[in-house]
Amino acid sequence: MASHGLDYDGCNFFRQRLVLSTLSGKRVRIKNIRSKDDNPGLRDFEASFIRLLDKVTNGSRIEINQTGTVLFYQPGLLYGGSVEHECNTQRSIGYYLEALLMLAPFMKTSLKVTLKGVTNDHIDPTVDVLKSTALPLMKQFGIDGEGFDLKVVKRGMAPGGGGEVVFICPTRRTMRPVQLTDPGKIKRIRGVAYSVRVSPQMANRIVDTARGVLNKFIPDIYIYTDHMKGANSGKSPGFGLTLVAETMNGSFLSAEMSSTPQGQGDPMLPEDLGKNCAQMLLEEVYRGGCVDSSNQSLALLLMTLGQQDVSKVLLGPLSPHTIEFLRHIRDFFQIMFKIQVQKPSEDERKGGDKVLMTCVGVGYSNINKTLK
Repeated sequence: MASHGLDYDGCNFFRQRLVLSTLSGKRVRIKNIRSKDDNPGLRDFEASFIRLLDKVTNGSRIEINQTGTVLFYQPGLLYGGSVEHECNTQRSIGYYLEALLMLAPFMKTSLKVTLKGVTNDHIDPTVDVLKSTALPLMKQFGIDGEGFDLKVVKRGMAPGGGGEVVFICPTRRTMRPVQLTDPGKIKRIRGVAYSVRVSPQMANRIVDTARGVLNKFIPDIYIYTDHMKGANSGKSPGFGLTLVAETMNGSFLSAEMSSTPQGQGDPMLPEDLGKNCAQMLLEEVYRGGCVDSSNQSLALLLMTLGQQDVSKVLLGPLSPHTIEFLRHIRDFFQIMFKIQVQKPSEDERKGGDKVLMTCVGVGYSNINKTLK
């Protein structure tokens, strides 16, 4: 095995490794995937993720041993084009979409992907939240253009799924370096309360309690209700809420909650869900920064792949997922970030400690995809 291949142990951060491997062209071998488990090896949703990677690339070589505990991946070219994928319902479409958001701008041809499965669950970021936070973030890096869109055609709640989402992303030759250092104050809050296969009244009850919490802080609040009927409502009942706070300088901070899937755990009242979600949004605002915690690694990746120029982003406290992602960026791209902790002064109402992340991009260019 050549020296530029990377070895990893275990099933954690599985997507990070495969995404970075695909972008850097470095092969990766992951061993001991749940090898001590009663049910060892890759899970169905991970196998589904590998199949999706295979669909958007050309010439990838993937080898998995008999028990599924060792995976060897040699990335091919990112091809793009028109793709359909049936996502495994153990995880929501957000699990697959997060990785696609990282890869899509670097494809050979524009990506148009139709994903089917669970659109909203309580584990992964929902499609709604990615639409309202990740897309505006990508626009800051110059990823924009005709048809850049993410739309929910059908909603599908866990465990049955049956949702459908279309994501279209144009390709970019280079990323624009960014300076996102001042989020500014919150100017408005928007949200979507959705309900499928339950009474439409559920969404209204969610909105009432969420507004009850947020109205104390800001007048400009608008929460849409989205009640999908018939064939567009998927296979399982459920409801939930996505809230997004927008700042003066165009940063978006989000929080979301979905009802407990049918037959799993205690059912949740829509009132509690509305209240808890509103409080989670306030906590996210307290953590602050120019990017919310669910999109930290997307921002850091786009900074890494930027032109050879300095990018700066102010983040709230780094999530464990982000910290691991920084280690992986160092492995695959040899890029280290300068990390400065900024403590807000006493009189400022700036929330928790912030971290200023600075790096010089690798000057990644989409055109010279030479194979190592």
